[in-house]
Amino acid sequence: MSHSPNFSAQSPGRRQFLKRSAALVIAIGNTGVVSLLTLDEAEAQSLAAAPRAIGPKSLDTWLAFDKAGNVTAFFGKMDMGQGVDTAIAMVVAEELDLSVARVSVVMGDTHRTPNQGGASGSSGCRLGAIALRNAAAEARRVLVARAGEKLGVAADQLQVTNGVVQLKSDKKRSVSYRDLINEGFATDLDWNSRYGNNLTVKGIANPKAPADYHVVGKPAARKDIPGKVLATTEYCHHVTLPGMLHGRIIRPPVANAVPVSVDESSIAAWPDAKVVRKGDFIAVVAASEWHAIKAARELKVTWSETTPPFPPMEKLFEYIRQTPAASNSAKGGFGGAAYDPEPALAAIRNAARQVEAEYEVPFQSHARMGPSVGLADVKNGEALIWSDTQKPHDQRDGLAKFLGLPPDKVRVIWKPGPGSYGRSDSDEAAFEAALLSKELGVPVRVQWMRNEGHGWDPKAPACVISCKAGLDENANINGWYFHAKGFSGWDVNFNAADPRDTLVGQLTGIAKGDAHNFGAPSESYVFPNAVKFWETVPTFLAKASPLRTSHMRAPQEPQVHFAHESFIDEVAHAAGSDPVALRLRHMKDPREIAVLEAVAKLSKWKPRTAKDPKQTGSILHGRGVSVCSTFGGYVATVAEVEVDRASGRIWPRRIFVAHDCGLIINPQALRTTIEGNVVQGLSRTLYEEVRFDERNVLSVDWLTYPILDIRDAPEKIEIVTINRPDQPAGGAGEPSHVTIPAAVANAVFAATGVRVRRLPLRLDKLA
Repeated sequence: MSHSPNFSAQSPGRRQFLKRSAALVIAIGNTGVVSLLTLDEAEAQSLAAAPRAIGPKSLDTWLAFDKAGNVTAFFGKMDMGQGVDTAIAMVVAEELDLSVARVSVVMGDTHRTPNQGGASGSSGCRLGAIALRNAAAEARRVLVARAGEKLGVAADQLQVTNGVVQLKSDKKRSVSYRDLINEGFATDLDWNSRYGNNLTVKGIANPKAPADYHVVGKPAARKDIPGKVLATTEYCHHVTLPGMLHGRIIRPPVANAVPVSVDESSIAAWPDAKVVRKGDFIAVVAASEWHAIKAARELKVTWSETTPPFPPMEKLFEYIRQTPAASNSAKGGFGGAAYDPEPALAAIRNAARQVEAEYEVPFQSHARMGPSVGLADVKNGEALIWSDTQKPHDQRDGLAKFLGLPPDKVRVIWKPGPGSYGRSDSDEAAFEAALLSKELGVPVRVQWMRNEGHGWDPKAPACVISCKAGLDENANINGWYFHAKGFSGWDVNFNAADPRDTLVGQLTGIAKGDAHNFGAPSESYVFPNAVKFWETVPTFLAKASPLRTSHMRAPQEPQVHFAHESFIDEVAHAAGSDPVALRLRHMKDPREIAVLEAVAKLSKWKPRTAKDPKQTGSILHGRGVSVCSTFGGYVATVAEVEVDRASGRIWPRRIFVAHDCGLIINPQALRTTIEGNVVQGLSRTLYEEVRFDERNVLSVDWLTYPILDIRDAPEKIEIVTINRPDQPAGGAGEPSHVTIPAAVANAVFAATGVRVRRLPLRLDKLA
């Protein structure tokens, strides 16, 4: 390893930084009260200040009032562009009888927010809002009780209007929240002693009944939109520190090659650039970002001779079929359960007719709009990290292990980034920056290049899914078989709590994990003699692979449902049954039935059978349907496509979605979330495929990894939502995304009579 010993002189102390960076600093005291510090007071604060000295059971952990009576909610998750912070503000405002404008939400700062597990599984409102709702209800109870004491009346004689507590019989007798909060709430909550997604707290007060809601359920403008439109939002990519260096990582031309030697003189043209090497990890740092980029391009590295590690791309699916399984669903994980395929296979073999199909899904890239970025300042036994990670508390724990620090000496500050939706590359640069900062003793910012974001991010697992069914003499189903086989969704684990799941961790000698998971359909269909199971194959490489696999949006559900919902369509066709009618005949969950009936009505679905006449003309039209119930959401989708006979172009012209996620908090944001799901789902369905050869990934930019553009976007997305105030808020960030591949594939068959069983869907010209 080599580095410049005088880099530390470029970084001013934290006190000097605070002096130069702002006239006012917001601080959170141990009571949870927000205060504004003068410069002199701020000078004594550390950027990596001690965590708020209150735990999840304290009401002050969750809510704090300022001197104007406005409230800040501390939310241990974050928003990935769907307006979750606005939904949380609405929930808090509802319980406190405040306007939404008076509620701010702090998200994903490990020193300021409780560990609610970050973003995953559409859990922001489904799970994350529960604690805030209960905390806000308890806060209102405490404040109203204090108001009663101050006004000399019983609490039940009071009402609250936008933060003012009034006597019901004489509204002139009142007191505002700001006059009641003093030094915080000093109130304990019952806590279930669990961190992560399932963290729950509860006070004495019960939250409002949905019938009493005035805020929740009404459309609300998203709080994040003005900043994004006016370019005032500080994204993670914008964060800088005085004296920081810029880092760029050197990647091998062949995936499993390691550096043998480095010629540091090859970057002599850039005097501020230096090489840092630790194990098989090589980086270049420089005071100028452009110099770091140029030096990284020009650095001469001799790489080890190695056998190219991958099969030819055209043999990917055969590789999956032939490779012995490393694990299966009997050992746990999503869709995990003991299974015995023989009864189902026997029933199918003995059926009057067998229906079989195999579906193939390639590797897909997270392909974030901006690649990974992280800024780290590691010194004096503490670390301050800026990251757009989905799970800041897990990243904190992983960085603590990586740096050899106690977790409470590591602070991760989440800033919005360019999208994530699964275990993307968002954690990688933060770990790399942390290593470089520790080695050099100065702040270091690492930003990946576009070719890294596409080429080295964890990929959605490729798979082959085999489906079989038996039909008796009356075309009734008498056996059902679903078998998914692919790469593990946990090859890179679902959070960054351990450096073994990062490239830099593996390159510096930490053995990668060996966890296995895939998935199986979970809808309520009841088929006789049914079996559903999965198997996973080993990863290609033991460390630092560009084809390592992880969760992508709706982990493995798009792959699973592409196959299962396409196969249901195939069985319906073979049985001479309408696809909607067959589904309804075998569904048991009333909420699944309701969304399927709702989308059929919305789209004016016309029943079809195998006897429908073939189409003529240059443009063929078809409709397909698909259903998904997962993450607390129930969705049915109809895709209406046009297929150009001459070119084979598939255009999903109209998409119809029926959506039930229980209680709807913000109808406006829900609709835009569904629209975003549809668009990304169409991109994965029609375009996205990671290309590679035996040496490395070849899809390294937007030309080699194309995504949906406006020419192929739907002309119209029509949505019907089913509000169920009697049910908890469910997930909306993923289920509608899952329905798209099969709905479009089934529509293509309806238009052309051609089954396309591989993603992305492609057709040659039709005769």
